[in-house]
Amino acid sequence: MIQAAEELSATMKLLHRRGWCDGTGGNFSVVVAHEPLRLLMAPSGVDKGSVQPEELIEVNSSGDVTRGAGKASAETLLHLRIIDYCGAEAVLHTHSLSGTLLSKTELERGKVTLEGWEMLKGLKGVTTHDTSVNVPIIANNQDLQALSEAAAERLSEAPHGLLVSGHGLYAWGDNLKEARRHTEILEFLLELSWRQSLMRSQQ
Repeated sequence: MIQAAEELSATMKLLHRRGWCDGTGGNFSVVVAHEPLRLLMAPSGVDKGSVQPEELIEVNSSGDVTRGAGKASAETLLHLRIIDYCGAEAVLHTHSLSGTLLSKTELERGKVTLEGWEMLKGLKGVTTHDTSVNVPIIANNQDLQALSEAAAERLSEAPHGLLVSGHGLYAWGDNLKEARRHTEILEFLLELSWRQSLMRSQQ
């Protein structure tokens, strides 16, 4: 538990330094037990770049805080749905400029297509740059139960990541290290996609 807390705190600080969870943005979780399910998370409404390991909270499968001070993020339900459906061990939610913007501008298409880039090989299961993946986009909803159900309908096609319109990226993995790698790869590719679209608009 102590190691998991230290690793999650360090991961949040790293993502904060990248500018992917400014202010109180972002929410992050790692599974520390399965029966019963227990998640380690940052409390809601705090600066994720300064959360110390001992300040993390523990949350159960109902989204209730079972240890620590502070409230669980309202989006804990979405974390739980991803963990249940994908067998994920960690879920990281970022608010980067590119991910948030593309999730809004491409909502009507329902996806962002990432194609032909070498960095795609950083995603689990991808072995060549000569491929494309579609990151699904779902509409944002303050009804978190409805949002979680909408996400569940797209998870089977998601390349370890999903965009929520106007809100940003959720990425996950079989462990925290893999979830962080998927976050970094997808954020890199989303920024490439955004910059590419800017170049095309100026031609």
